[in-house]
Amino acid sequence: MSDTQPYVNLHLGLGSFHRAHQALYLQWLHDLGDQSWVLAGGNIRPDMADTIAALQASSGAYTLETVTTQGKREYKRIEAIKQIIPFDAELNNLTAVAVNEKTKIISFTVTEAGYYLDSQDQLDQSYTDLVSDLKGETVSTLYGALTRMLKARAESGAGPVTLMNCDNLRSNGERFMKGFLQFLHLRCEDDLKAWVLENTSAPNAMVDRITPRPTADVAERVKAATGIDDKAALMGESFIQWVIEDHFIAGRPAWEKVGVEMVDDVGPYEEAKIRCLNATHSCIAWAGTLAGMEFIHEGTQDEEIRQLGYDYVTNNVIPALPDCPLDLAKYRDVVLDRFSNPNVEDTNARVAMDGFSKVPGFILPTIRDGLERGLDLQSVSVLPALFLAFLVRERQGNIPFPYEDQLMDIVVADAIVESDDPVKAFVAERLLFNELAGNETLLAAMRRAYQQVNEFIERREEMLITG
Repeated sequence: MSDTQPYVNLHLGLGSFHRAHQALYLQWLHDLGDQSWVLAGGNIRPDMADTIAALQASSGAYTLETVTTQGKREYKRIEAIKQIIPFDAELNNLTAVAVNEKTKIISFTVTEAGYYLDSQDQLDQSYTDLVSDLKGETVSTLYGALTRMLKARAESGAGPVTLMNCDNLRSNGERFMKGFLQFLHLRCEDDLKAWVLENTSAPNAMVDRITPRPTADVAERVKAATGIDDKAALMGESFIQWVIEDHFIAGRPAWEKVGVEMVDDVGPYEEAKIRCLNATHSCIAWAGTLAGMEFIHEGTQDEEIRQLGYDYVTNNVIPALPDCPLDLAKYRDVVLDRFSNPNVEDTNARVAMDGFSKVPGFILPTIRDGLERGLDLQSVSVLPALFLAFLVRERQGNIPFPYEDQLMDIVVADAIVESDDPVKAFVAERLLFNELAGNETLLAAMRRAYQQVNEFIERREEMLITG
């Protein structure tokens, strides 16, 4: 193999976020003349068939549209993904790239729910796809896929590789590795576990860019602006951020040349982002849906809904993070301005998903801190109260879109909704509140917040009736 060939970053998950974020950063490096790294990508499940086909037809190239709050649109051709890997059930095609000695990074975006971790970072074996992979019957989870690929890599002698998490998960690299090592232990893969401990690293990272699911309008605008009929076109907001712990066992691209923040500790950045941005995003999505709105910007531009997000950060997040090096009040305002961008047209349906992982992951830490510091929990309790109201209507068939929630147990959800006291049943659920399930102070705050949410819904329903 020629040493002039570029190093490869194999990415699992060719969704919109990866193609509007990580791939763009590498494209910027290519634009500077540094083509020492390229991307190869594929999916570990047979989804996104049309997009994958379009990317294969274009040899991995596609057009990214970005839009500012003021409505300025720009178009960029992304050609950093040099290999689109077709899906096969045994993942032989992905494995062939994973064993290439030039492959030095395997990165992945599988959403927060794709790690199957409980509050103690233990694998939750109540999920059938995880159990099936543990038994070796399928290869459908990230852990099962990496087991297949890394076993082949270890046998090939291809050497060390960094495993890089690009999902919105607190301490994402560390927590992924905890789950993966447990998976290997339960599979009795002792030799592979030893190899992983010796030959991989898993840096923590914080990622940020709003990337809605592409609509037909995006492709139409791309064609009008560039003349390219691009079936894999996508769009995102103009804001972009990536903070990574510089802990790579086998080298990395020179991302710092194109704006990536390479740091020793990503913790303060991700904590601010998860609490201020991700939790507020969910708040606005649930509230907007309950108010009959379709888009995130509609809710953020609504004075009452925007105030819910503002009060949550002001009254609970900022007091809970006194040592944060970021200006959280400024960050709060930037986040709300980003969400109010009408040109992004990000849907409530996309952001409202996965409440059973977002409540414990995005919201519960602020509740926990509030209890420890003796803060009033009213503002933060509104967020899970909104999700409860959303869940009640979803189980009743009164949400205007299909709700996706990988970690939701339907039996648990129905028991909450059908309970004589839904608030008490909701707060008692450990899937949502972990060790705080049933906490009396939280329950009292949730009762007040749920009443506030229901009064909000009643006002909006009256407004819809009266016009």
